[in-house]
Amino acid sequence: MSDTNLTVIKKKLLARKRELEDELARLDAERVATDVVQDPVDQAVLSNIEELNISIEKNERDEYFRLLRALEMIDSGAYGICMDCGMPISEKRLQMYPNASRCIACQEAHETV
Repeated sequence: MSDTNLTVIKKKLLARKRELEDELARLDAERVATDVVQDPVDQAVLSNIEELNISIEKNERDEYFRLLRALEMIDSGAYGICMDCGMPISEKRLQMYPNASRCIACQEAHETV
């Protein structure tokens, strides 16, 4: 992968990292205590909203850690190498999914397990 493409990918990763940090901070600040609401219907609605926020937060936190790992790999010079087979991940895949840690074949195998 060329240094130019690697620089572009690193910029994308850093921009997304900042977005996720902002979103995670917002979700944390919006936590609602469902036990202070007396109405059972309101409490159920708030509980559902909280469950949805927890799910969103988990997905975003998972993505955040994948981004951190990708940035570490760039810094160490190991970026773009499949964690399973050790072969290079296609540049096209990395441009579309910059935090990919597996080549397409290994990712498909991983998802079917």
